[in-house]
Amino acid sequence: QVQLAESGGGLVQPGESLRLSCAASGSVLRINDMGWFRQAPGKERELVALITRDGGTNYADFVEGRFTISRDNAKNMMYLQMNSLKPEDTAVYYCNAETVVHFVPYSTRTYWGQGTQVTVSS
Repeated sequence: QVQLAESGGGLVQPGESLRLSCAASGSVLRINDMGWFRQAPGKERELVALITRDGGTNYADFVEGRFTISRDNAKNMMYLQMNSLKPEDTAVYYCNAETVVHFVPYSTRTYWGQGTQVTVSS
């Protein structure tokens, strides 16, 4: 079993920055792709950014160069640096990770964290 724990959320004003962290713990053999998702009230959960184990990244169009996803494989950590925050970025942000359960036979499982609230308001 793997646990994902997000931290770093909070209340900020428009234009300010936040850095979210996601820590993976438990029976971690290897983490493949990781990602940040968010869900605003009354809306569906949506992808924010993805990062492969090798560091390849992909961002949602609404990020517009304001966010940077990164990870530290040695520490089983993932980060999301969010700059120039807007009120529409207000949401619960979730960490997602695909982990290897067995190498032989090869199998994986996807886990979610509990989420961290980000509120952008003046």
